[in-house]
Amino acid sequence: MSQLMADGLGLLVLGMGTVFVFLTILIFATGIMSKLVMRFAPEPVAVPVKPTQAKAPAADPQLLKVLSTAVKEYRNRQK
Repeated sequence: MSQLMADGLGLLVLGMGTVFVFLTILIFATGIMSKLVMRFAPEPVAVPVKPTQAKAPAADPQLLKVLSTAVKEYRNRQK
């Protein structure tokens, strides 16, 4: 094997090893931080909010007449 290939494989192993070690440390650090956050700052208890009923606006008679006419026309065209 040539010296250039050996150097290339050495750099490959060194680079991938560095990334693997970094990601392993990152996983453990994230797990520890998650446990610390849950211990010192637990999720607040949600207080249920009583829903308010919105009053429906009064239907406009002219709008109802236009809509019903449009529906009738649509149904007549479908037949």
